[in-house]
Amino acid sequence: MTNPIPYGRQHITEADIAAVTKALTSPFLTQGPTIGQFEEAFARYIGSRYAVAVSNGTAALHLCAMALGVTNGTKVITSPITFSASANCVRYCGGEVYFADIDPDTLVLDPAAVRALLEAHPKGTFAGIIPVDFAGYPADMVAFRALADEFGLWLLEDSCHAPGASFRDGQSIEHRAGDGSLAELAIFSFHPVKHIACGEGGMITTNDEKLYRHLLRLRTHGITNIAADFTTPQPGDPERGGWYMELQELGYNYRLTDFQAALGLSQLDRADAMLTRRREIAARYDVAFAGTAVRTIVPPAHVGHAYHLYVIQVPDRKGLYDYLRTKQIFSQVHYIPVHRMPYYQQFGWKQGDFPHAENYYAHGLSIPMFPTLTDEEQAYVIQEVLGFAGA
Repeated sequence: MTNPIPYGRQHITEADIAAVTKALTSPFLTQGPTIGQFEEAFARYIGSRYAVAVSNGTAALHLCAMALGVTNGTKVITSPITFSASANCVRYCGGEVYFADIDPDTLVLDPAAVRALLEAHPKGTFAGIIPVDFAGYPADMVAFRALADEFGLWLLEDSCHAPGASFRDGQSIEHRAGDGSLAELAIFSFHPVKHIACGEGGMITTNDEKLYRHLLRLRTHGITNIAADFTTPQPGDPERGGWYMELQELGYNYRLTDFQAALGLSQLDRADAMLTRRREIAARYDVAFAGTAVRTIVPPAHVGHAYHLYVIQVPDRKGLYDYLRTKQIFSQVHYIPVHRMPYYQQFGWKQGDFPHAENYYAHGLSIPMFPTLTDEEQAYVIQEVLGFAGA
C-alpha cells in the first residue's frame, strides 16, 4: 500500500457538501432551524425523548455535570480507560474524580469494581457514575442503574463511541446507548472520526424534561427567551416585548452552528449503513485473528457493538505500532489511563491502582476501522498485523 491507512477517517459525500452549502446560503449560520431539525432527528435515531446539540462532546459532558449538580467536593466515579474529558467535566465544576477498574473482557467500567468502591465508603459519599461505552461496546447500564438506585446516584452515560450500540437485558428488552431508559443523561460526539461527523459537535440526550430545559439554558449563557420560564414580574419592571430574555444562571456559549447541524443531519441519513459496514469490518477481523496471538473483544449475541474502534491486544504493542507505521498503517493507542496522567497523579492516583486498565494499556492498539476502509486495505492490515504478531 502506498497511501496511508489511518485508524479512523471521516466520510464526506456529495450529499453532505450539498447540505452544508444549502445551510451556508440560508439566512442563518447559527441559531437557526437546522439545529432543531438535527436534534429531533438524532433523538428519534437514539430513541430518547429529547436531544440538545452543543459545540463538542466535552461541552456536552461539562453541561451535564452542571445540570446534575456537580459542585465543589462532589464525588463522581468513572473509568480510567477513556478520553480525559470524561473525568475533566467533574473537575470543571470543582468535583472530585474517583476511578474504578475495567472488566478485562469488555474494557468497559466494571460494575463489580464500582460496587466495591461504593461499599468501601459511607453511603452518600458519591453523587454519580459516568460509565463509558468504550470503543462502541455499551456499558452494562442495567447493572449501573441498579447500583445508582441502591446508593442514590445519578448516571451520565458517555456514549461518544457508541451511537447505534445496543444490548438486551435479562428480560430481552432492547436498550440503545443513550436512549434515556437507564441513565439520566447521555452524551455523544461528532468529531471527524466518530460515526457522525460535524467537524466538531456534540449532543446530549435525555428523557427528563426538567433536565432538558435546564440544558437549553446552560448552552446559551444561562439565558432563556421562553416566556413560561420567566420569573414573575415585579412592580416597576419594564414591559416585556419580543426582545425580552432573562439571564437566570451562569452558563456558557456552547452552541452548535446551523451548517454543522446540516452536515450532521446529512450524515445521520446513512448512519445505519455506516454502522452495518463497521460491523462487517469487525467480523472479518474477528475471523482473521481467532486462534492467534492477537487478542480481540468479541461481544456476546445480546450486545450490539458500535465499533467506533477496533481494539486488539498483543504482547509487543510498541513494536507492532512502530512496525505498522513503516507499512503506512497508522494505528493508535486508546487510551493512556487517565489516572496515570500527571494532572490526576496530583490527587494520589498512581501506577498499580487499576491492574486491568493498566494491563490493557500495555498491550492495546486500535487498528483501522472506518466505513470506507476497503476489503483490500483491510486484508493488508490483517496480513501485516499477523506477520508481526505471529499466528
